[in-house]
Amino acid sequence: MAVRHRLIQATPEAVWAVLADGGRYVEWVVGPSNVTPEAGHWPEVGATIVYQVRLGPVRLRNESVVRRCEPGSVLEIEAKAGRLGTARIAIELRPWGEQCLVIVDEHPLRGPGGLLHNVGVEALIQVRHRAMLDRLAKLCEAGDGCRPDPADTEGAVEWGTGTGRA
Repeated sequence: MAVRHRLIQATPEAVWAVLADGGRYVEWVVGPSNVTPEAGHWPEVGATIVYQVRLGPVRLRNESVVRRCEPGSVLEIEAKAGRLGTARIAIELRPWGEQCLVIVDEHPLRGPGGLLHNVGVEALIQVRHRAMLDRLAKLCEAGDGCRPDPADTEGAVEWGTGTGRA
């Protein structure tokens, strides 16, 4: 089970604003591209987004489904990676003074991913989480937490809480 934390120099509300915008998923999660809404309104329970993950020349279609949401404090996602199986990714936000302590906990749920899970895979997940939390911190610490200029957004789509990138 890979657990990593980071103190972000922003309020929990600012961090939640980024997490709650499905269109920004590709901005803070390492790996996905071309994210689109599939079902529901992100981050409500059952909301689903689909995206591509590129491994060299191979493009895999994956999806993430919200399994638990406590607005402002907890977002739990089931990431489905086709034949590789699924993983639970839990993100918890805790107020820390005027800042936000973000805790990410990931572990396999189903499929061969669980069988292949070992110390080496755990180390890779830790590296990925470090990069993911760095990205999230940069977005949240930028100040206003606003989306990029709409003129810079290609292929905008409706997300239920605003627009997102396709």
